[in-house]
Amino acid sequence: MIYYEKGTTDTALSAEDLKKGLFEALEKMEPKQKVLAVPPDYTRLPSRAGELTEFAWEYFAERLTDILPALGTHTPMTEKQISHMFGATPKHLFREHDWRNDVVTLGTVPAEFVKEVSGGAVNYDWPVQVNKLLVEGGFDLILSIGQVVPHEVVGMANYNKNIFVGTGGSEGINKSHFIGAAYGMEKMMGRADTPVRKIFNYASEKVSADLPIVYVQTVVGLNKQGRLQTYGLFVGDDYSVFDKAAKLSLLVNFEMVNKPLKKVVVWLDPTEFKSTWLGNKSVYRTRMALADDGELIVLAPALKEFGEDAQIDALIRKYGYHGTPHTLKMVKENEDLQKNLGAAAHLIHGSSEGRFSITYCPGKEKENLTRKEIESVGFIYGDFDEITARYNPETLKDGFNTLSDGEEIFYISNPAIGLWAYKDRFEF
Repeated sequence: MIYYEKGTTDTALSAEDLKKGLFEALEKMEPKQKVLAVPPDYTRLPSRAGELTEFAWEYFAERLTDILPALGTHTPMTEKQISHMFGATPKHLFREHDWRNDVVTLGTVPAEFVKEVSGGAVNYDWPVQVNKLLVEGGFDLILSIGQVVPHEVVGMANYNKNIFVGTGGSEGINKSHFIGAAYGMEKMMGRADTPVRKIFNYASEKVSADLPIVYVQTVVGLNKQGRLQTYGLFVGDDYSVFDKAAKLSLLVNFEMVNKPLKKVVVWLDPTEFKSTWLGNKSVYRTRMALADDGELIVLAPALKEFGEDAQIDALIRKYGYHGTPHTLKMVKENEDLQKNLGAAAHLIHGSSEGRFSITYCPGKEKENLTRKEIESVGFIYGDFDEITARYNPETLKDGFNTLSDGEEIFYISNPAIGLWAYKDRFEF
């Protein structure tokens, strides 16, 4: 059922609009006595989920007893990040998801179904895992809040991914990431109906249907002035609410370029991107637009690690970003990767498969990754000062830019809210 829907390519929702829409949706429901909010973490700051969570707290007051950011494998949020993202929402309500220890397994999606929907890419069952708080907390409403946007693992982010990955366990996260990588990221990004989504939907409908989840979905993108704009808000409890948001997101967040891009420069906001685990969105989201033998330059002033989890960071350092055949071979030969299929998937996602070059330009503070570290995983190192002297993010505009010497580049100020492709590499 859809409780609220508003959104077009011309819509611009203010904070007051979001509050009004959320309250209107909540008024249509039966009264709730104990509520859990599951918003994204700080890595989804532009989603408006922080404000929506604060509005939910205003509406429910003491009935909103817990807030569980959907961390997945990400680093737990700091108090500063919580304050910035969630405003006046009381900090004592926040809980920390531990993806290795705080989960329960509700059941499984059978291997034969996984094999069928993945086209034979994998053949194993998938465990339906969630944070135990969702099951044991006695909630009569779980508000899953977040942004629908193109995504490398599932095609379009959010909906039940926010639950099964954001509050999921190590086996479920690892296996779902690997399914997407083995099937083929470029066959999924920007699409709502993908193998991984089919598996999540099976889980929602046949395994976890008793969880009282209502989804609050935003669609956010850059407008023609280069500023963030909220184009849609959709609230409901089934697939239809996601489907509507995904269709709008494809219109808002996807850009079809008219020619393969020879050089793409991407800026990674230092408040959000501190690892290649997140920063490789610059690779995922541009790969279908980049020309063969093209060049991707990633300006990453706060880059200090590869994985946000120490174990995953070590695996990235050990195996590097060397393409699908190499990574699959390493999985077959090494037990540590077999036990961390999510890391293996990330190594595949972050490689250009030798089709274009990837230059990372970390800052020069003590905590930043070094030239040696960057080159050790298969990337090219770029000097941040030298590169930004030529490609200055303060003067570049999103999209095509022609420099004074005639060089043409394509600039992206935030890879997390978009997807770019050349028409021969993407079919609607």
